[in-house]
Amino acid sequence: MDKNANDMNVFGHLEEMRSRLIRTLIAFVVSMAAAFLYVGDIYDWLVRGMDQKLAVLGPSDVLWVYFMIAGVVAIAVTLPIAAYQLWKFVQPAVPDQARRSTLMFIPAISILFLVGISFGYFILFPMVLHFMQNMAADDFTIMYTAQKYFTFMIHMTLPFGLLFEMPAVVMFLTKLGILNPMKLAKVRKLAYFVLVIIAVTVTPPDFLSDIMVIVPLFLLYEISISISRLVYRKQLAAAEDSDGENLKPSA
Repeated sequence: MDKNANDMNVFGHLEEMRSRLIRTLIAFVVSMAAAFLYVGDIYDWLVRGMDQKLAVLGPSDVLWVYFMIAGVVAIAVTLPIAAYQLWKFVQPAVPDQARRSTLMFIPAISILFLVGISFGYFILFPMVLHFMQNMAADDFTIMYTAQKYFTFMIHMTLPFGLLFEMPAVVMFLTKLGILNPMKLAKVRKLAYFVLVIIAVTVTPPDFLSDIMVIVPLFLLYEISISISRLVYRKQLAAAEDSDGENLKPSA
């Protein structure tokens, strides 16, 4: 009987997960279709600083570029919806007193993603592009294809939109009891090493560019530890208060 009940419980969770994944996918498809209606205007804004038109090597390149642009817009729109669906899925496992605060991670995820994208687009992307242009100016004729240009742009922006989610994700996982500040502090050296590898990989091979990316990533990790520490202390205080209430003699 218990085994059958557990099986039904597992199947129920899988069915709910499937339902929420479908809702997220529908939101992504609808957002991408809506973004595609305005993709020409978005494209014009993204290439507003170019001195020449981008080249295409085939008819399908135009469509591919438009799909890339619309896809990134759709990710930005769908992210809070996906976060809400995830929150609703794990909500039964979240203590009642923590549900309101964990709900705040949804707008935080959206804001941090936009901040990360902005960091990549307004700071990192022009810095790397300028470096590449200066390196090629003397020996090569510079001509960009639309597909290569936007692929490069996305590689310089989208990963940082995801990396900047670190504080919100850490807060959420700490609320669930999966992470705590001690664990994060214990793996700090490893985390720093991974962040340095990421920064050195995506930036030009000069010290200043590396520092401009490494420092914000390190700050994000330290902010994440501080947020985890704050959440963890509140959880301990709430647990102590609850134990105190339970130990009070009844009248």
